[in-house]
Amino acid sequence: MTAVLDTNALMMPVECDVRVFEELQRLLGAGEWLVPEAVVAELEDLSAGAGEEATAASVGLDLVDRCTVRDHAAEYADDAVLELASDLDAYAVTNDGPLKQRLLDADVPVIGLRGRNKLAITQS
Repeated sequence: MTAVLDTNALMMPVECDVRVFEELQRLLGAGEWLVPEAVVAELEDLSAGAGEEATAASVGLDLVDRCTVRDHAAEYADDAVLELASDLDAYAVTNDGPLKQRLLDADVPVIGLRGRNKLAITQS
């Protein structure tokens, strides 16, 4: 299975105490984890700041090493997640409400936070 991770998915280990890759393996088994280039750029911008968000973004950048970075036509990170997940018939991993709704409207299955620190698949 393939999953496309957005910015906040890669920040979940710090912000939500979620072991993202363990949870993805639990849900999908072995898979390919993709990150759009725009997500990497967003993490770089956020990590340059201060506070918990910057720390979470720095951790997210470290986690990108466990993924394949893909280029795309979309200009913005959310659009890139939607583009890649749609084009590749993949899951999208996000906890962003508006993006989650856009993905579901496009019939892309979403993996998001369920409870305190578990992920679950949402398809409607």
